[in-house]
Amino acid sequence: MTDLDLRLHRILKAPRRAVWRCWTEPDLLRPWFVPKPHRVLEAILDPRPGGRFFTLMEVEGREYPNDGSFLEVVPETRLVFSDVLLADWRPASPPGLGFSAILTLADHPEGTEYTALARHGNAATARRHAEMGFHEGWGTVATQLEAFARTLAP
Repeated sequence: MTDLDLRLHRILKAPRRAVWRCWTEPDLLRPWFVPKPHRVLEAILDPRPGGRFFTLMEVEGREYPNDGSFLEVVPETRLVFSDVLLADWRPASPPGLGFSAILTLADHPEGTEYTALARHGNAATARRHAEMGFHEGWGTVATQLEAFARTLAP
């Protein structure tokens, strides 16, 4: 990890399989993916290398599309996506914020060890992402993810 990276680490009291499903099934991503009262209006997820990762978020009445691509998918273990590339490896022009996310999941006696790493191409982008509230926002979302994942059948 460098000054170009932002990291969130949590133990989620939810089964790893449920957490994985929440990240890879559109109907399960929408309820928790943005801090409430904001919401996800649409999610398109094709969890395979080169598959699309799209969300349309509504924040204070404004819509924000976020388009990207999955780069690596290791079921129930690792998910890597970026807004620098679109589906089928097409470069985004311009990219969104300009980062790649690496999510790792592991079994833990209390549920799931959850790590989210946001990697940036330069210090200015990393700083901007931190100032936008990466830790607070992704922390809130992790709490929402945990609560929602606990409602899913094992």
